[in-house]
Amino acid sequence: MSFAPLSCVRMNRRQLLSGAAAVGALTLAGRAAGRAQESVQERPLLTVESTTLEVKGKAAKAYVVKGPTGEGIFAREGERLSGAVLNASDAPLQLHWHGQIFAPPEQDRARPNGGTLASGQTDLVDYRLTPGTHWMHAHTLTEQQLLAAPLVTREADAGDVQDVVVMLHDFAFRTPQEILAELGGTDGHGGGHGGMGHAMGNPGLVPQGMGAQGMGAQGMGGGHGMPMGAMMGGMMGVAGGGMGGMAHANDVAYDAYLANRRTLADPEVVQVERGAPVRLRVINGGTATAFFLSLPGLAPRCIAVDGVPCVPVAAGLFPLAQGQRIDLLVDLPQAGGVFPLLAQVEGARARTGIVLATPGAAIARIPEVAEQAEGLLDLAFESTLAARAPLMARRPDRVFPVMLGEEPGYRWTINGRVHGEDVPFEVRQGERVEMTFMNPTMMSHPMHIHGHHFQVVALGPQRFSGALRDTVIVPPHMPVTIAFDAGQKGEWFLHCHHLYHMAGGMMTSVRVV
Repeated sequence: MSFAPLSCVRMNRRQLLSGAAAVGALTLAGRAAGRAQESVQERPLLTVESTTLEVKGKAAKAYVVKGPTGEGIFAREGERLSGAVLNASDAPLQLHWHGQIFAPPEQDRARPNGGTLASGQTDLVDYRLTPGTHWMHAHTLTEQQLLAAPLVTREADAGDVQDVVVMLHDFAFRTPQEILAELGGTDGHGGGHGGMGHAMGNPGLVPQGMGAQGMGAQGMGGGHGMPMGAMMGGMMGVAGGGMGGMAHANDVAYDAYLANRRTLADPEVVQVERGAPVRLRVINGGTATAFFLSLPGLAPRCIAVDGVPCVPVAAGLFPLAQGQRIDLLVDLPQAGGVFPLLAQVEGARARTGIVLATPGAAIARIPEVAEQAEGLLDLAFESTLAARAPLMARRPDRVFPVMLGEEPGYRWTINGRVHGEDVPFEVRQGERVEMTFMNPTMMSHPMHIHGHHFQVVALGPQRFSGALRDTVIVPPHMPVTIAFDAGQKGEWFLHCHHLYHMAGGMMTSVRVV
C-alpha cells in the first residue's frame, strides 16, 4: 500500500490562503458518515491501517492514520473534528488526541477503562479542534510502529506563511514486544493499561525511603506522598551525588530515525519560495528519543511550543522531548538555496531531517551522522520561554508533590507506585492546581497531562512565568513546577511520554470532579 505522507500540508502560501475547500469537505464528510454505520465504513473521517514501510531497503510492518487528503488532519481554527474513526488495522486501537483540550474525556479512549477499538469497528467523534500544532497517536505499544499522525489546526492569525509539518520517529525493525523483552520487560507491573507491560533497565536507582514503602499515604495536597519540603530536601540531596551513576538517555537501540517516515539518506524535499517566510511545525513522535533541532543557514525563531503561542525566542539549537511540539518561523533569503531541518538524537551523533529547497537549487546528500554528539536535554531553553497569554495570577487551591522514581525490576513509578496501584490526584473543576515534579532517577522524563494545557511556573526554586504546554521535560535532579486550572470533568492520564517508562508503570491520573 502506498500513501502520500503529510500531503495535505505541502501547500504553497497561495493554496493555504485561497480557502478551505479540502478541510470543509473532511468535516462535512465526517458528519454525513455519522448518520449510518454503512456510510461510516464507506467514508470515515479517519482510517487507521496496517501498512508496510521500507526503511534502508528493508520492509517492516507499520501503521498509518489516513485523513481525507493524506496522513493526518490539517484544519483551520474554529472547525470541528466530526465523523467516524475506522480501525482498518489488524490490532486493537486506543487513539489519543494529544493536545486537544476541548475533546470530551469519553471521546478519548486513552483514559482509565477506555478500552480499545476492535479491528473493523468505528468510533464517532465530534469536538471543536484546539488551535495549534498537535497530533494523535496510539496509547499502546503500537505507537512504536508509527501509529501516529499530525492533528494540526491552523491559527486564525497565522498570516501569509507557508506551513511545513514534520513528524519525527525513532524506528526499529523489531516489534515493540521484542524491544520490551530486550529491556527485560514483563507484563504485570503496568497493570491496568491494556497489557502494555513494563520496560526493564538499570535497577536500584531509588533513594532509600522513596520507594513504595517509603511514600506516606497522606501528604500535602490530598494524600500523595510525603510533605513537599521533605521531598524537596531529599531531592536536592540526591542532586549532590547521593545516588551514584550518571544521567543517560537512549535505553532503546534503534535501527533508524525518521522525519516524515524517511531517513536523511532519502529525505523529503519541500519546495519553498525565495524570500518567503516558512513555519515549521515539528512534532516529536519518537517513543523513547529526544532530539535537538537546527536549521543551518537560517535564523529560526520559536513562536509556539506544544501548539501554544509563546514570546518569540531565537536560538541555534532547540530541544524537543518525546510528545512535545515546536513551531519555528524562518525567513528564506531572496537568493534562495537549500536549507535542511536537522533533528539530532540527544547524547548521540545520529540524526534525521527534511530539506527546504527553492526552485532550481542543487541538493547535496547530508550525512546521517553528525560530526559531534549532542549532550542531554536540560532546562536552559525552557528557562527562556514565556507564554504569549499566560495564566491569570492566582493562588493555587491544590499543591501536589510528584516524585518520579525507579525501583528494582525497572518499575517506573509516580510517588512510589506503578500504574494499576496508583492513587489518582483528585481536584475540583476550576481549581488552580500546582504540581512539582521531582526526578532522582538517571533519565529525563517528559511528563504529559491529558486534556489540559499547563504553565511552567518554576524550575528548581526559581519561579517565573514560563511557557504554556502539555508536555514538559523533567531532567534528573531538577524540580519542575507547573500550574493549570482543572478543566473538563473526568479522569485524565498523567504520564511519562517515554513509551517504555509509561509501559513500566510511570502513569497515574488527574480526576476532575
